[in-house]
Amino acid sequence: MAALQARRVLLTGSNRGIGLELVRQLLGGPHPPTHVFATCRDPEGERGKELRDLASKHPNLVLVKLDVANPSAIVNAAKIVEEKLNGAGLNLLINNAGIFTPVSLETVDSEEMIRAYKTNAVGPLLMAQAFLPLLKKAAQDSKEKRLSCNKAAIINISTLLGSIERTPESYFKPVISYRCSKAALNMLTRCQALTYSEAGILCVALHPGWVKTDMGTQEADLTVDTSVRGLLSVLPILSEKHSGMLLNWEGKAIPW
Repeated sequence: MAALQARRVLLTGSNRGIGLELVRQLLGGPHPPTHVFATCRDPEGERGKELRDLASKHPNLVLVKLDVANPSAIVNAAKIVEEKLNGAGLNLLINNAGIFTPVSLETVDSEEMIRAYKTNAVGPLLMAQAFLPLLKKAAQDSKEKRLSCNKAAIINISTLLGSIERTPESYFKPVISYRCSKAALNMLTRCQALTYSEAGILCVALHPGWVKTDMGTQEADLTVDTSVRGLLSVLPILSEKHSGMLLNWEGKAIPW
């Protein structure tokens, strides 16, 4: 099985669930990145404790304060990361931060819809814009000719619930604001792929499965460990043929 060789990685929403486990497994892998930038809204607060514990053991882990719903916070985080990289590029941006509210068509309101879009769709858009120069730098410096996560990539953590074609089979959980914002994220991924591939940047959306987390609840099918192991086994095999696609944690394509 191919191993992820990306040297410099940034993840959003890293203080719990899938994001935290991605950080753990990246640091514990056979070829850990030289830099792992783990971002969350309050790395110094109670919810950042596990990240701080990891950072005390891994000098290659850098904690960065970031709220993806706040445009100025994204710009500030990009400046911090650029300074830490000291002229190097960013190989892999994983947009993992997301919010999920159990609202139906009857109960959802405009504020909830806007809140979900800000975090789940607009956040990844602004993250890609802010970190694009560092991603381009990594692509330019890479000796790899094909698109890959080792070279330069944007991975948007999406969901099967954002698939319009597969909605009927999963509609027992309406979660309207989540579905609509993730469908928008899928469209964003396709547009990013068509635009950023010219600069050597791969863009793919990944569905981690229904995972036992605060967001997924304990009714879910997958453990966080299984989901993240799957995601990290898929990342190294991604190439041009996956550009702009939505895949699950096993690497299987999900229709739009």
